[in-house]
Amino acid sequence: MNRSNSGVNLPALRSHNAALVLDLLRVAGARGISRLELAERTGLTPQAVSKITARLRAEGLVAGAGHRASTGGKPRTVLRLVPDAGYAVGLHLDRDGLTAVLVDLSGAVAGSRTAPLDLGAPAEEVLAAATDAVTAVRDGGAGPGDRPVLGVGVAVPGPLDHRGGVLHRVTGFPQWDGYPLRDALAVRTGLPVVVDKDTNAAALGLALRAEGGGDFAYLHLGTGLGAGLVLGGALHRGARTGAGEFGHQTVQLDGPVCGCGGRGCIEALCLAAVARGDAAEAARVLGTGAANLVGLLDIDRVVLGGRTVAADPDTYVRGVRAVLDERAGRGGRCGAEVPVAAAGGGDRPVAEGAAQLVLAPLFGRAGGAGEA
Repeated sequence: MNRSNSGVNLPALRSHNAALVLDLLRVAGARGISRLELAERTGLTPQAVSKITARLRAEGLVAGAGHRASTGGKPRTVLRLVPDAGYAVGLHLDRDGLTAVLVDLSGAVAGSRTAPLDLGAPAEEVLAAATDAVTAVRDGGAGPGDRPVLGVGVAVPGPLDHRGGVLHRVTGFPQWDGYPLRDALAVRTGLPVVVDKDTNAAALGLALRAEGGGDFAYLHLGTGLGAGLVLGGALHRGARTGAGEFGHQTVQLDGPVCGCGGRGCIEALCLAAVARGDAAEAARVLGTGAANLVGLLDIDRVVLGGRTVAADPDTYVRGVRAVLDERAGRGGRCGAEVPVAAAGGGDRPVAEGAAQLVLAPLFGRAGGAGEA
């Protein structure tokens, strides 16, 4: 790995098998894992694992972590991931603020920055603020280029085109429709850029942390309301990155007008309750949508997040749980067997998940930059 450049080339990671090995090293953490264990868990031959780990060590991604007693023969050499061998910047552009984090290969946050943001400002002003935030966390106390940064993951409100990195009619900010955010930010930062919806980024980050496993929905309530879906162990975006527009399901035909132009959307009803200071009602509305989602997709659990949930997590968890139980009492699928929890951290999981848009493909994980 060339540490003198801000972007780095990782030829050893082009191999699917190398990605499997690297992911096991990531999960093992500082304790490390032996080559024999890597062979057993990947199904690769010991010879293949030795060649892969030798390449990874040459790239500076893997190092020795001592020895472990063996049941027979010489002690096993233990290997570990080198977290600071690579970093990614995660950038959350919300309607009224931004959060940027620098995340190493292990997923640990090495630096962060928050600042106000007006997403309704001219594009050049928004890009300038985003670029300043990326530069601040990338360089930190070090000089430019001293940290090997692999790229920038950007999480923004949807809808958008993940593959092309192009925004669509962001709810409340239609002027962004058709804007090539990925390419514009890549030119400004000089780094590869991946763009995805804020809810997808957060869901990906939670999935990589393996918090409970299985299929789940991440429901984010902040300046808007949306969902990130992990189905079959992978982030589900849909054919046009349209999956998860959870906030714009109609639950009241004659309800208030929503920012999307429709009426009676869950987002409009939920945000109106929040504005009134009625967290219990907002939680009940959120629970109605969650019950619909659980019944439709038969998911294993519901995770709540966002700054509004973080301000009163117990109320939101209880409120959503109550609606699921009520639906189950009427013979529905969703009931006590579907756990509901708050992710914690407010909007922070979105920024951290955005960094994983860059890192996930390095570990062969579905849902990152290379996935549809």
